[in-house]
Amino acid sequence: MKKMLLFAIIAVLIAACGSKQPKKDIVPKDAISMYKSMPGDSALYGLACDGCTDSILVFLPYSGGDPDTFDIINCRQQHRLYGRPHIGDALAVMLNPENHKEASCVINIGTLVGQWCYMAEPTLRTIDGRTPPVPDSILKKIMIPVEYSLKLKADYTATMRGNRNNMGKNRNAQSLAVYPEIHRYTDWYPFNGRLILHADTIAGFTQEGDKPITDTAEIVLLRRDTLILRIGDKEQSYYRKIETENTIGQ
Repeated sequence: MKKMLLFAIIAVLIAACGSKQPKKDIVPKDAISMYKSMPGDSALYGLACDGCTDSILVFLPYSGGDPDTFDIINCRQQHRLYGRPHIGDALAVMLNPENHKEASCVINIGTLVGQWCYMAEPTLRTIDGRTPPVPDSILKKIMIPVEYSLKLKADYTATMRGNRNNMGKNRNAQSLAVYPEIHRYTDWYPFNGRLILHADTIAGFTQEGDKPITDTAEIVLLRRDTLILRIGDKEQSYYRKIETENTIGQ
């Protein structure tokens, strides 16, 4: 009898172990978005609500519930309010670790989304370490700035487009005008108050073999029509380009 009871207990335990499923992330019942931040990201994500002022941010987290209110006076004075919040705008909010009622950084994700451009200036190609003499009349024809664009999409995919020699390794190698090289970004995401730009080698967009490229950009300035990013010791200013029906998807 004892043996039969023991076998029954073992059978129940085996059945329970066999039916055990991996734990799944539990989405809060009142969640308003399925967005998941990257591991290690301490920013809060949500929407700007009615009641935002120059000193107060009314913020509804993606997890739902009641809106939170954060003081943004110091954030604004320290120029870490990137993009003025409007009702319904998606935001990333970093809190002051010593005062969770105060935001230390606010990024308007909705303002970041779009096509950002700048004019890239070429340099003169060197031959054997020397710059060849070129008549001014020729320089005017070949040293023409070219528009580069960084497109940040709402689904967190990205494209980076340039022109001429930078579009492929050794392309147009005989041209005297050399344009800056670019990283062909494929996706982006906010992370702890910064902007992460990633180029995926699987898509064939990088020239470093199998090594993916990840650039961490500091947001220096963000307005409706202006974006300044700092990657390393280099700052790049962008202007927003409004897409037309003919350019969407190109």
